[in-house]
Amino acid sequence: MSGARPLVRLERHGEGGHVAELVLDRPEAMNAVSTDMARALAAATGELAEDETVRAVVVSSTHERAFCVGADLKERNSFTDDELRAQRPLARAAYRGVLDLPVPVVAAVDGFALGGGFEIALSCDLVVAGEGATVGLPEVSVGVIPGGGGTQLLTRRVGWSKAASMVFTARRLTAAEARDLGVVDEVVPSGSARERALELAGTIASHSPVGVRNAKKAMRLGFDTDLAAGLDIEDECWAATAFSGDRAEGVAAFAEKRRPMWPGR
Repeated sequence: MSGARPLVRLERHGEGGHVAELVLDRPEAMNAVSTDMARALAAATGELAEDETVRAVVVSSTHERAFCVGADLKERNSFTDDELRAQRPLARAAYRGVLDLPVPVVAAVDGFALGGGFEIALSCDLVVAGEGATVGLPEVSVGVIPGGGGTQLLTRRVGWSKAASMVFTARRLTAAEARDLGVVDEVVPSGSARERALELAGTIASHSPVGVRNAKKAMRLGFDTDLAAGLDIEDECWAATAFSGDRAEGVAAFAEKRRPMWPGR
């Protein structure tokens, strides 16, 4: 990793520090994803995935005008074909690191989220956008295709024709247009996406960590299966939750009219 900053920082919030904030911090390049930043993102998400005290994650940016503008095209322009092939696994690990986090992840998008930057947001479970945000997958306009999960994640989020329109035309959407298409989930006043994302993450983190993790697992694994297979996946995740300490504590707290103190196992 180069430079004075770590490029991607982790911060903790709330009671018990159960909300983790993954902060994109390469403001001089509007968080363009360089090789070093890809490594940093993969390392940070790997750390979060192994930390059982984390109950929810927010992905944010230190740049007021950009969440992330995508791949570092200046760096890419200097690559040979062999260097580009060698970088590919690093890039994939960065995006998959966000997608594969076992807890709910909320993207806080203010400003530009383009190309790989928008794919980071799409890798999250919920996307909160400021009113001034601009999102899009413009890759075909520069001779590539979305390669951080965009062709798959956007299609699953909004359906074939809406995704095809965005990808094939390389068009950019305002926050309001993105909300109307289902590309983002909430639109809030400019500059407040991070605050709202942290609020959502705090609500999520207040619930059973075992339950939330298993709910996400059941939803993710069952999404592309037939209904019968999905119900079997749900049953397995139900069993993993129903006989946990969290279930016992949740029932006891309800009966005693008190706040649950989740053991998280």
